[in-house]
Amino acid sequence: MGGGGQQTEPAEPGSGKASGVYTWEEVQKHCSRKDQWLVVNRKVYNITQWAKRHPGGSRIISHYAGEDATEAFSAFHPDLKFVQKFLKPLLVGELAVTEPSQDEGKNVTIIKDFESLRAQVEKEGLFKAKPLFFCLHLGHILLLEALAWLMVTYWGTSWTMTLLCALMLTISQSQAGWLQHDFGHLSVFKKSRWNHLVHKFVIGHLKYGIKKIKHMPYNHQHKYFFLVGPPLLIPIYFHMQIMNTMITRRDWVDLAWSLSYYFRYFYCYSPLYGFLGSFALMMFVRFLESHWFVWVTQMNHIPMEIEYEKNQDWLTMQLQATCNIEQSLFNDWFSGHLNFQIEHHLFPMMPRHNYHLVVPRVRAMCEKHGVPYEIKSLWRGMADVVR
Repeated sequence: MGGGGQQTEPAEPGSGKASGVYTWEEVQKHCSRKDQWLVVNRKVYNITQWAKRHPGGSRIISHYAGEDATEAFSAFHPDLKFVQKFLKPLLVGELAVTEPSQDEGKNVTIIKDFESLRAQVEKEGLFKAKPLFFCLHLGHILLLEALAWLMVTYWGTSWTMTLLCALMLTISQSQAGWLQHDFGHLSVFKKSRWNHLVHKFVIGHLKYGIKKIKHMPYNHQHKYFFLVGPPLLIPIYFHMQIMNTMITRRDWVDLAWSLSYYFRYFYCYSPLYGFLGSFALMMFVRFLESHWFVWVTQMNHIPMEIEYEKNQDWLTMQLQATCNIEQSLFNDWFSGHLNFQIEHHLFPMMPRHNYHLVVPRVRAMCEKHGVPYEIKSLWRGMADVVR
């Protein structure tokens, strides 16, 4: 049943023929695993088959089945015109003229204000990356890697030198983690393929590869966090999951990048420590890095409201699910600018060196609409994780 009393038959998936007008009630019926529709800019799309081939993964697009996905669509796609060619064959119709543009529960005024803010910051060039920033960041990672090796090569492998070497490697690996995060969010180059290519180099060759964990029992994390989280996440769980994922999916390109890291590492350190000693050094570095990674990434999320999706507008949803940590040169560097987690969630493709420029406007918008904007000290953020 189409809107306005018009009888329509939905188009076949993949036909690209828009044959109907629909109410939100009709769209919301298509939210099962085997039947998924969503709305973008009032157009209705059948994504049932496409979800499996979605470059960002089936989970994120399926999450919006039966809902309006316009804000998320704009947030995660750098070239909207390019993406339209993939949407066209999925088009089955549009919302009836009597239907609102957003589904129930979303604040229309906030949506319009945030859309205006996004257009304004894009016009000001805040989505354009500064190549020098990322070159310097990559340079300091490579410098630390080189100094760590040169130090134990020329000054020996005493406990003092080994600990200093481990510290330098921990810093370089943690900072490489923040850098791969930039490329993963397509926030460095204009073209997605260049972001993907450099992302594979940084995450594969410099870091050995990390895939997002999808099956951890997060609702029981209070029982295992301090045992499994900081000390074991990267050195044990990530290592096992990464290799299993790449091999079972036959992702040979990622596997080759990952193996190139191990080849480089053991080629450099085996002559100094032997294979077992080099392996022990690597695991110790991962142990230290794991604490760094877990505490930084969780202090913005765990203390916040993230139990379930409430189908809210983009601004409200992100502000309830995350918080910021105070700005300082150290905090910016230490967290890879993830101390601006609110702005990062609102504008996931914005280069991180521009987050601080948009903060005043985001805070003003939150104040206008009565949306809490939470900011903490670094120590309070970590203490709240424990709490």
